[in-house]
Amino acid sequence: MESLTEKSKFVTVVAWIFIVGAGFATFISILQNIMINLMFPLEKMTEALNDSQAQQHIPSLFRFLFSNIRVFVFSFLVILATTFTSAIGLLKRKNWARIIFIVLMSLGILWNILGVVMQFSMFSFMPIPEEAPNQFTAQFTTIMTIMKIFTIVMAVGISILFGWIIKKLTSDKIKSEFIPLIEDENI
Repeated sequence: MESLTEKSKFVTVVAWIFIVGAGFATFISILQNIMINLMFPLEKMTEALNDSQAQQHIPSLFRFLFSNIRVFVFSFLVILATTFTSAIGLLKRKNWARIIFIVLMSLGILWNILGVVMQFSMFSFMPIPEEAPNQFTAQFTTIMTIMKIFTIVMAVGISILFGWIIKKLTSDKIKSEFIPLIEDENI
């Protein structure tokens, strides 16, 4: 039974954007999973990470990420496939898809915050060699500062966008598109 409310263009546009984006990203993630599982020499990487000299220079967070790379790559595939599926459900105005999409947008905000924290953590472990010329040190510092600013601006921008999508998807007008009206059977 069709809902008597008019379908909003917002939901349709957001759904199509995420169908295309998440569909393509899911395809790429499938290829990444195949590559990681078939062609990537994880044993050699694990040996290199276990080297005592390497452990001094690599933060424990990144050693953990690299040692569990298959799990993380597969997790991204699951998240992307879920995003793709929920975007299709969003287009069809399924309430379960709206709820999952809100959760995914919330996770996206959290991921952006974690990404900024991880970047600052990573940059703090990138020492500039003492024998590097002063001009190189100045240029390196400038590039790192620009990268940090760009990352923060992007994370804030994407988080605001995701927050706006959450706000719109939780509005009463949009919710009414997803929850069908129950007609009284006596009429």
